[in-house]
Amino acid sequence: MANKQPIKYPWWYGGAGGIVACLATHPLDLAKVRLQAAHMPKPNIFQMVETILKQEGLKGLYSGLSASILRQCTYTTARFGCYDVMKNNIIPHDQLNNTWMLLPASMISGAIGGLVGNPADIVNIRMQNDTQLPIEQRRSYKNALSGLTTIIKTEGFKKLFTGLQPNLIRGCLMTASQAVTYDIAKNHMVTKMGMNPSNKKTHFTASLIASLMATTICSPADVIKTRVMNAHKHHETAWTGMVNSVKREGPLFLFRGWLPSFIRLGPNTIIIFLTAEQLKKHKVGLKVN
Repeated sequence: MANKQPIKYPWWYGGAGGIVACLATHPLDLAKVRLQAAHMPKPNIFQMVETILKQEGLKGLYSGLSASILRQCTYTTARFGCYDVMKNNIIPHDQLNNTWMLLPASMISGAIGGLVGNPADIVNIRMQNDTQLPIEQRRSYKNALSGLTTIIKTEGFKKLFTGLQPNLIRGCLMTASQAVTYDIAKNHMVTKMGMNPSNKKTHFTASLIASLMATTICSPADVIKTRVMNAHKHHETAWTGMVNSVKREGPLFLFRGWLPSFIRLGPNTIIIFLTAEQLKKHKVGLKVN
């Protein structure tokens, strides 16, 4: 009897999970972006949330939501989609738990996601941080599409790819640390610890481990990306900006906002993978014979 071939699930599951996660965790992402863009002395995440509520109300916690959703439709969909396509069509079935096969596939996928999602990422960061700027410097984008068209008209198409270098690096690191860690952790729990591969407890634990790994590994690139994309003028490369910032603020600058990043990325990662696993369980989008 021939070995049963693994089911090839639709490539958009990860992106769908990203949109669900975005709706649930956007306020935390907003607080993280503002903390990373803030100058010394910096508030903590609770003070930041309190400030947003006082100054902008409950609605303020969802500033830039349209851009955040657009980012999930581009960046998250592309990186998880490419990763799944490679696992389904390039990596041999018996190597799907081989870290050295999964890492290059995830890094290539992450880079593609970073490239595709860069324009939405710029608009997302600018919209989330807009009210923190002096009134004369605010962009006041109405929504994500308005932000994209305004940037093209006033700053040129090339501006949509500002900060691409740290975004590509972050995309590679995020996908490698997040997706590969999830796959390896889940496989270890199933094969070595006897956990049920269909159980939400298994999915939750694997995604929590993945979020811890991803937050730590991606923090430096994430901080630099936020600073570069939010700036009005650019006279230095991402590398130069990082070196100068470390000189001014110390090496811990590279991990600024780690806690709010984890507070956001933990639930975000868990929701992404739980949603994707539920879509797999119910075979959404699959042709059932």
